[in-house]
Amino acid sequence: MRIGLFFGSFNPIHIGHLVIADVMADQTDLGQVWFVVSPQNPFKSSKTLLHEFDRLKMVELAVSENFKFRASDVEFHMPKPSYTADTLAYLSDKHPEHEFVLIIGEDNLVHFHKWKNYAAILDNYGLYVYPRPQVDRSKIKVAHENIKYVESPMLDISATFIRDAIRNEHSVQYLLPENVADYIRFKKFYQ
Repeated sequence: MRIGLFFGSFNPIHIGHLVIADVMADQTDLGQVWFVVSPQNPFKSSKTLLHEFDRLKMVELAVSENFKFRASDVEFHMPKPSYTADTLAYLSDKHPEHEFVLIIGEDNLVHFHKWKNYAAILDNYGLYVYPRPQVDRSKIKVAHENIKYVESPMLDISATFIRDAIRNEHSVQYLLPENVADYIRFKKFYQ
């Protein structure tokens, strides 16, 4: 089976993530999309991150009703910070029956040439790229036959906006799956 790997901190997972994953699962040759919860992104600060198990739980709640989606904690058991190239190699070794593809936004493609072993990722796995607002495609330095652009809605939803809204007691009703919003309220996250 061809699996799309959607990496992120998912702090919290929101409808923007789910819409992109749904388009990838429905409109490409992917059999499943795995949401790989990253303990720590080497390019992001960890100050505002919830514990990785809490973020994984939110992803599990969000994807529980879609048989094409799966939550993955694979990077929890790997050295930190996590590098996508290492995770891809590990998953390929552990699941030789699957073929893996990386799902990224155009904003990440702009800086993709700075990623560890980016050329090997392109050659051995490939990228399914979704559009992002305000990305100048002329600044993208990577061109490769294994890069496939997939049209999807451009939902510019920010997890920072969601965390701030929760902290300020504003509604996030249409930004999060209901079970994720309930879990956040119950655990008093982001307050």
